[in-house]
Amino acid sequence: MPDTDGWQTDRRTVLKGTGVAGMAGLAGCLGGDGDNGNGDGNGNGETVGEVDDVETVSWIMNPAEEAVDIEVQYGPLFRYLESEADVEIEGTPTSDYSSTVLEMQRGSGDFADTSPGAVAQIPDDIDVVGMRLAFGSERYFSLITTTPDSGIDSLSDLESEQVATAGSTSVSGTLVPMLLLRQAGLDTGGAPDGNPVDFEWSPSDHDTAREQLVGNPSVVAAGTGAFSTAAHVPQEQFDDHSEQFVDISAEYADAGTRDPELKLLAVSDPIPRAPIVARADWDDPIREELETLMLEADGEVFEHDEDELADELGIDPGILDADEDELSDDELDDLQLFEDHELWFDGIEPATHDEYEPVVELLDELDLSPEDL
Repeated sequence: MPDTDGWQTDRRTVLKGTGVAGMAGLAGCLGGDGDNGNGDGNGNGETVGEVDDVETVSWIMNPAEEAVDIEVQYGPLFRYLESEADVEIEGTPTSDYSSTVLEMQRGSGDFADTSPGAVAQIPDDIDVVGMRLAFGSERYFSLITTTPDSGIDSLSDLESEQVATAGSTSVSGTLVPMLLLRQAGLDTGGAPDGNPVDFEWSPSDHDTAREQLVGNPSVVAAGTGAFSTAAHVPQEQFDDHSEQFVDISAEYADAGTRDPELKLLAVSDPIPRAPIVARADWDDPIREELETLMLEADGEVFEHDEDELADELGIDPGILDADEDELSDDELDDLQLFEDHELWFDGIEPATHDEYEPVVELLDELDLSPEDL
């Protein structure tokens, strides 16, 4: 990928300060030496050049993990698109999954990164551009975990206990955990469209659910995407629970590398990874250009420059190459913050609504309709 970050940043700064019309005006007023007021820019009746209009493309951003600034996380992809097409990507983070769906439903966004559940919720309002791939993996997993000293050994032990999950419409953070609990014989009471009968439920987000499990004695289990909790679960527990997770999960390699340690209660079947979607009624040549750029992008497009990301996060870049055993607790926290802001996918594969049919089937198993979410 061409090194365009420098000029692109400067270009965006000028455009934001003056507007496209302002840039055109500046070009006319400051067109060159000897401008004679004839609009030729050089006093000779010759056109020096024109400033192209830059089209603004809105991108609705699904909420990331609590500690992640998703606009920073998506920086490499946005800068790439801006460097290759005459656009400015305007990211708009949302507070929860439902808000992302509502924004796309009302036509506020051109593109969005969404949960897989959005495809089932508003199929007529969005087109699937592609499925995000994490290091070659098209599927990810949901986990239910507990603490090693909780006394919980199986999902059935969660009766009358408090369970934390991610957002109420999150596929991996709530819908799949509810199905796992239901299959274990617990009455989920139609949740998330209603309250469970056999246990207490506290939805929030993936990170908060994990933190509640660790820090709140009342919470004895958490349902999350594997990307939030797998690093806290020793690999041998995955070896015992799920051959599929071991074989295809992008999170398996880092399992057991973070403290505190968590205990694995359940691993889901594979789930189709989250899509990039476009507004279905968006008819603009730039849409096809941007979609092609995303689908044909090399893996390096999705990578941050390490020094630039460290600077943006206010982190000493020296810790990135240091031995973790030599880092202080604060430096380890900074390192984790850095890793959390790396873009979690390294490719986008063409996909359609068909790839997300398992999500529709999931809703059927939970006796839910998309309108219930």
